[in-house]
Amino acid sequence: MHGAKAKWPGSNVNYRTIFLSDIHLGTPGCQAELLLDFLRQHEAREYYLVGDIVDAWRIRRKGFLWPQAHNDVVQTLLAKAHDGAKIYLIPGNHDEFLRSYLGTHFGGIEVLQSADFTSADGKRFLVTHGDQFDSVVVNARWLAHVGDRAYGFMLWLNTRLNRLRWLWGGQYWSLSKWAKHQVKQAVNYISEYENVLTTEARRGGYDGVICGHIHSAAIREMDGIAYVNTGDWVESCTAVVELDSGRLALIDWENSARQSRKRARLRRARRKDKQLENV
Repeated sequence: MHGAKAKWPGSNVNYRTIFLSDIHLGTPGCQAELLLDFLRQHEAREYYLVGDIVDAWRIRRKGFLWPQAHNDVVQTLLAKAHDGAKIYLIPGNHDEFLRSYLGTHFGGIEVLQSADFTSADGKRFLVTHGDQFDSVVVNARWLAHVGDRAYGFMLWLNTRLNRLRWLWGGQYWSLSKWAKHQVKQAVNYISEYENVLTTEARRGGYDGVICGHIHSAAIREMDGIAYVNTGDWVESCTAVVELDSGRLALIDWENSARQSRKRARLRRARRKDKQLENV
């Protein structure tokens, strides 16, 4: 079984491969600053961008939103490609316009429909965004767009709730993430999605599947097939990394950043106490 959630030290950590998805550049909910922090502290030989990197749905509906941090994410990825890292971009439903450019290279980033990835320990994975296997996206696009608007409202509300929590010293809390695990239909949807993806991997003779799309990070074994979901950079800020051994692990960067801020506050409090003792 490939690795579960892991904590990682320091900075400039090197991996064989890093998988990211559902960044949603161009939306207010994109946690671009946290992603930049992650990219600056983690290096890899290969990067797989597993769909919904840019949110064209939101840009078409609401107009162009592109803060400097979003541009910095693109420039950071291009710089990594320039420095020799291999970067593959697999479009999702929110950036499906890129499927018109399959086989094209943008600044060293290659656009693929899907990928056949082999880990260092010889396991083969299908790498796909996953929307092709989502019956709502495939068969009822209008419903998917309605759901996307409701999701956007939830993220807007979540931002304001967390501002209040921050004022009262509380930690970050994701309303949409909580709802996914409370609403029975959402739980059933996630379970069915996982089953469909692992069935597709088994049908193709793969040892596992690496995907995104549903913003629910996970690494688990399902009837002998590894199900790996990279999560997102809107709610949970997660990535999947491959160690040199071939083991896959999930990094919860929002949690890591929160713990880092907590340690920094404790250090400041200790320094302040020491200063008061010396008075």
